[in-house]
Amino acid sequence: MPNTPEHPRRVRVRVQRDGPLLIEGPVEVVDEDGESTVSDRFTVAVCTCRRSRAFPWCDTSHRRRTPPDPGEDKEGKAASQ
Repeated sequence: MPNTPEHPRRVRVRVQRDGPLLIEGPVEVVDEDGESTVSDRFTVAVCTCRRSRAFPWCDTSHRRRTPPDPGEDKEGKAASQ
């Protein structure tokens, strides 16, 4: 059933810490330039880290991110003492 004002369809979006948004499909994603990307899958993973080679779809690139060292600042430099 299409999502129209006459027949609204509730969509479930699951937010995961350090992961993609999981959205019940089918979906259409429109980027800031107005370019539309469509997926007919029953659930899609939308990238939130912007590392994906298949952006806007998640390709699990966020898993390769290493946690910051507690002794480093945000740029990876040793914290001054």
